Amino acid sequence: MSRLWIQNPLAVFTANDQDARGGLVVDQGVITELVPAGGQPRQPVATIFDAREFVLLPGLINTHHHFYQTLTRAWAPVVNQPLFPWLQRLYPVWARLTADQLHLATQVALAELLLSGCTTAADHHYLFPDGLEQAIDVQVAAAADLGLRVHLTRGSMSLGEAEGGLPPQSTVQPPELILADSERLVARHHQRGAGARVQIALAPCSPFSVTPSIMRESAELARRLDVRLHTHLAETLDEEAFCQQRFGMRTVDYLESVGWLGPRTWLAHGIHFDAAEIARLGAAGTGICHCPHSNMRLASGICPTLDLETAGAPIGLGVDGSASGDASNLLLEARQALYLQRLRYGAERITPELALTWATRGSARLLGRDDLGELAVGKQADLALFRLDELRFSGSHDPLAALLLCGADRADRVMVGGCWRVIDGAIVDLDVAALIARHRQAARRLVA
Repeated sequence: MSRLWIQNPLAVFTANDQDARGGLVVDQGVITELVPAGGQPRQPVATIFDAREFVLLPGLINTHHHFYQTLTRAWAPVVNQPLFPWLQRLYPVWARLTADQLHLATQVALAELLLSGCTTAADHHYLFPDGLEQAIDVQVAAAADLGLRVHLTRGSMSLGEAEGGLPPQSTVQPPELILADSERLVARHHQRGAGARVQIALAPCSPFSVTPSIMRESAELARRLDVRLHTHLAETLDEEAFCQQRFGMRTVDYLESVGWLGPRTWLAHGIHFDAAEIARLGAAGTGICHCPHSNMRLASGICPTLDLETAGAPIGLGVDGSASGDASNLLLEARQALYLQRLRYGAERITPELALTWATRGSARLLGRDDLGELAVGKQADLALFRLDELRFSGSHDPLAALLLCGADRADRVMVGGCWRVIDGAIVDLDVAALIARHRQAARRLVA
């Protein structure tokens, strides 16, 4: 008998308003029972975990990242740059990325996410210089060692500087290679159904780095293979001007013209939409990943989250790449979303519970996962537990609000599919100090 009762947490957030104040029961990697306040499991359990000192959440879900960018955090030449010059300065550095460096960068990003309570992470990888053609395979192997679920997107850049795009020619690939590798990766790695550990999506990078033809062909391939689509859109006013100049249309018109406006698609950033575009995105069910830290760092703007949700567009959260977000911490991202969105919509409408919903159930919707993001019977047992025993929490009264308002940033326990991956604040079977040493050395080499 493997039934585990996580008993009587200090506070619990289910993301669905169900009563689990008495905890929950996990069996064979799945939540089999929610225990109401003062209740007992209906059937015998083999093990009890006393959660009286813990706040219990569904595992957080990160829906936009660039794992490789952990190698270029806080790089002095771009610290004070907006998106376009930031990218133009970094592209030549990233073009030197090797497979070993990508493996290290991926493990660092995933380890940091895991320690923040994240159990599922999407990555948008679009760099495939010579020698790094197997980049997504490298990421699959790196993720297997950490035990998180990953949704890896086969990104692409096909519009270089010579054709009027932003990336240098050394970072672009021909369309036939992009599409063939996309199909190969789906066939080799994409898992389907409840509990999937690795999934693949197709992700041409942005309007200023890919051609309309690769956008259309990627959309057709995604429909044929039944996988999701991801890209950056409406992140900056420079991007809006680029679309107007090159395509003669705004970003949402462009998205529709290439066959991307629909529920299969989720977009990173989604800041500069007008009211009509918000209505169209909502009617199409197209999801938006809000990346508050990155948007503030690059001074890009504020995503209109509530307007999009009201229109019908799902909202999730992403830490974005660690060269703009500079940290892979999803709980801190939820805190920043809470504060940034209050500037737009007011304190009464943006609650800690709403920010946590974006980081859990909302993010699950973006990835097309109905088995994640909530504490409910039949969902995967992906959980994060946080202690409130540090000085920063002393004097706090509402445990759930304290997670965000008092700045919790590290989970004490994290479970993925019924297995503990973090215990007492440490990742199981990972030498973090050794990983940091190797990663720092690789980061120095990359920018040298």
